[in-house]
Amino acid sequence: MTDKMTTAESSNEKIVDIDLSKEMQDSFLEYSYSVIYARALPDARDGLKPVQRRIVYMMGEMGLRPDRGHVKSARVTGEVMGKLHPHGDGAIYDALVRMAQPFTLRQPLVDGHGNFGSLDDGPAAARYTEARLSAAALLMNDSLDEDVVNFKPNYDAQLTEPEVLPAAYPNLLVNGASGIAVGMATNMPPHNLREVISAARFLLANPDANLKQLMKHVPGPDLPTGGIIMGLDGVKDAYETGRGTFKTRARVSVESVSPRKLGIVVTELPYLIGPEKVIEKIKDGVNAKKLLGIADVTDLTDRTNGMKLVIELKTGFDPQVVLDLLYRFTPMEDSFGINNVALVEGRPATLGLREMLRVYLDHRLEVTKRRTVNRLGKREARLHLVEGLLIATLNIDEVIEVIRASDEVDQARKRLMQVFDLTEIQAEYILELRLRRLTKFSQIELETEKTQLLAEIKELKRILASKEALDDLVSTELAEVAEKYGDARRTTLIADFEEVKPVAVAKIAGMDAQLADSPTFIRLTTSGLITRFDAAEDSTITGAKRKRHDALARKFAATTRSEIGFVTNRGRIIRIHAADIPAASDPTDYASGVKASDFLGLEKKETVLHAFVLDDKAQLAIGTKQGTVKRLSADWANKHDFEIISLKPGDELVGACEASDADELVFITTQAQLLRFKADAVRPQGRGAAGVAGINLGKDDQAIYFGAISGEAVVVTAANFSGALAGTDPGSIKATDFAEFPAKGRATGGVRAHKFIRNEDQLYFAWVGGVDCLAAAADGKPLDLKLEPAKRDASGTKMQNAIGAIGNA
Repeated sequence: MTDKMTTAESSNEKIVDIDLSKEMQDSFLEYSYSVIYARALPDARDGLKPVQRRIVYMMGEMGLRPDRGHVKSARVTGEVMGKLHPHGDGAIYDALVRMAQPFTLRQPLVDGHGNFGSLDDGPAAARYTEARLSAAALLMNDSLDEDVVNFKPNYDAQLTEPEVLPAAYPNLLVNGASGIAVGMATNMPPHNLREVISAARFLLANPDANLKQLMKHVPGPDLPTGGIIMGLDGVKDAYETGRGTFKTRARVSVESVSPRKLGIVVTELPYLIGPEKVIEKIKDGVNAKKLLGIADVTDLTDRTNGMKLVIELKTGFDPQVVLDLLYRFTPMEDSFGINNVALVEGRPATLGLREMLRVYLDHRLEVTKRRTVNRLGKREARLHLVEGLLIATLNIDEVIEVIRASDEVDQARKRLMQVFDLTEIQAEYILELRLRRLTKFSQIELETEKTQLLAEIKELKRILASKEALDDLVSTELAEVAEKYGDARRTTLIADFEEVKPVAVAKIAGMDAQLADSPTFIRLTTSGLITRFDAAEDSTITGAKRKRHDALARKFAATTRSEIGFVTNRGRIIRIHAADIPAASDPTDYASGVKASDFLGLEKKETVLHAFVLDDKAQLAIGTKQGTVKRLSADWANKHDFEIISLKPGDELVGACEASDADELVFITTQAQLLRFKADAVRPQGRGAAGVAGINLGKDDQAIYFGAISGEAVVVTAANFSGALAGTDPGSIKATDFAEFPAKGRATGGVRAHKFIRNEDQLYFAWVGGVDCLAAAADGKPLDLKLEPAKRDASGTKMQNAIGAIGNA
């Protein structure tokens, strides 16, 4: 049953019965056609929607060239709306803004001044921003005044507008397009100008070229924001059928964002994805426990340095695993669906790469041909006038006589045409010419102009007479555009990649995002360099094989998940994850480590004394300058750094070591006193305790060495004059078997370890350790010490260089 639409009759109304379903159908079809043709879809020839085309054309008519000043965007919007596009200023300004955004278009058509928005924020109002055409937009309007395209009436038939712009480059492919019509939509990614023009020129020279050949020139999209396109199968499908999908990823690098922290630094994001959106998704993922190992996110993006998003990782997490999770749950990996729908001869069509290039080339050939015809007509018309002027110049007296003898202009025109065999146009031009142009010098100019015009006319006719010549002209002009306006590719293309597959949230908690628990070695040199190497322990280096920084204060085995404690002379432990310590590619390169002061962020005059695995098995013993000794219970604080002793004013640690009950503890002082006693004489204490008396010190005496010994050892002491500048007086050195020193009780004064000779009053260096040891200067330079064993209270032998440290081989 058909519904009827009727109205009540009235004496002043004419009532018409209308079929409701037919009226709805007809109205919807008209609306659909209007949206498709006049609003949502771009023309395949110039790649512009009607509103975009009208903006570019009207700004050209307003003279808003790149070499002119900017004008208010509201003025442009008003001109376009009032003369060509009566659909509201909002739609016009939105289109103008998009054409000015460098992160949206590969070749922006509008040069904007002011706040034109970002990927996360909208633009300022049209009254606050200013605009003018960009250099690329001038190419779109190129030769528009030479009858190269058809014009049509505007909406009220008062003005005319171009049906399509000349478009000196393939704008549809270069800048892409997006739009939603009725029953269809378009979504095209931007491409590189040089690559697209290269493909267009190749197709022009080889009309039968296939897709594989064209993709050698255009391997894939080139997005304004860069990024990485993962997998080209979807791109190839789109180039072949007009439809396809590809994945884009952010460009990232794993860097040290602080001396002890790793981070994922994002410098490019997928197309049309802003940093605020990524940060929001990361926070949601962390709160929902989808994302593991992320400590903080900081947006350092600015206009000077560009995009920079720093994702700080928690200690011990594998950056690659965290990155895979970011790809899964944030827009750092995004999909782009290609749908190449554009208007071809007024009808929507789905186009592949070859078809889009072909439509553009046909358009450009037609524009170039019409421009050539127009220029030929103008030059032939000018040549016709120049020939008439030359006749008048050669017969100037007769021309003047004819004009003077004529009563009216019409009579003068006719007599000139009869006497000199001129056309009406030539005679009219001569009558309107000023006499000063008809001089001898003007005759030379006219002859030169005639010669030039004849040459140009010949060239233009040659182009029109030959398809090859027309093709060559189009190809040459495209090459010039590519050379002048093209730039390097921004987006990296990766053909083969391993897709990050989705993971259920319930399974995330079971994922191991931490680093693999693999063996490693930690090395601390006596010169203060820290490094890590994943290899077997290197052999002892002696003699001619010695290298700078090869004397080791500590070298021990750990795993990449271990917590390492670094003990400093300020009585605190700095906790570092083993995996955060920089790895050395060559274990024999001792100078490859990082400075402890920089890596650990030490205070001024703070030094590292010891390093060990921070677990519940560690038995740490420490000794201070004022003779205090302390053994610690393994109750390490769960902090980045924490104190392990309450130091008295002016006191500091002089040594730290691991000591069991069976070991012996050793103090050596500046007054050459050495005390050894059993470690079990010191009861383990908590971190807050101040320790107990270790060695009794005399007046003006202080401890310079503390350590633990088990088994055989050698004592090395070096004496000099306390009044000398540091490092200037090497003094004397002595080595003594540790067994020569008798054990004493804790809190006693010990025994003499070195006899001072003339000009010596202190020990400036002392060390106790294994026989196989290496000496070095303070800067890590190797020192060769050949010492004969001496008695414990003997004096030393003179040295050439001051000793800085002794360590293990």
